[in-house]
Amino acid sequence: MLARYSRNIATLSIEENDSLAHKKICVIGCGGLGGYIIEMIGRLGVGHIIAVDGDVFEESNLNRQILSDTEVLGVKKALMAQQRMAKVNPLVDVMPVTERLTLANGKQILSGADVVVDALDNIESRLILEELCEELNIPLVHGAIAGWYGQVSTILPGDRLLKRFYASKDQQGAEKKYGNPAFTPALVASIEVSEVLKLLIGRGEVLSRKMLLIDLLRHEYDVVEF
Repeated sequence: MLARYSRNIATLSIEENDSLAHKKICVIGCGGLGGYIIEMIGRLGVGHIIAVDGDVFEESNLNRQILSDTEVLGVKKALMAQQRMAKVNPLVDVMPVTERLTLANGKQILSGADVVVDALDNIESRLILEELCEELNIPLVHGAIAGWYGQVSTILPGDRLLKRFYASKDQQGAEKKYGNPAFTPALVASIEVSEVLKLLIGRGEVLSRKMLLIDLLRHEYDVVEF
């Protein structure tokens, strides 16, 4: 086992840790949530990451997006995910996709992934992503943030939770109302990564047909079953 993964052991067995090198994760969105997610799963040793984002970094991203800095404004977020991981863990292969996920290109992008991670910022795209993952029979780990609040769920094929959770694809995400600070994406991304890891090693309980609701202002954490 490589020294860079030695602190994973005890949390993971050596066999579980070694198995991560052969796994492929697709992260949709490389901004506030996605940057942290890619950072963590790459450091864990997941061998293949598909990083999907059609946007470039803007100054308003600097308050929370770990892949951003003043030197990369105007640069594609997916490309920065690749460059960052080349420095952090060159054993991880990051394939950048510098276009938005759609129904037209989604199957090609997601095909072959062991787990897909939702790091999007709008409801319509999330519903498209859930539909694609259902068709491809791929587990989807969902996360969203808004101000002091966050939510996480693991959507297994057949669950179709987001379709029930969101009343309309046209409704506006709560982050438009409550803002996007630095600390909530970091927390929600960490929980999403823990769900991804449990799926990859086949151990522990995931939030299937459940939504974890987080209120950091009052420190309330509720799990709602569907």
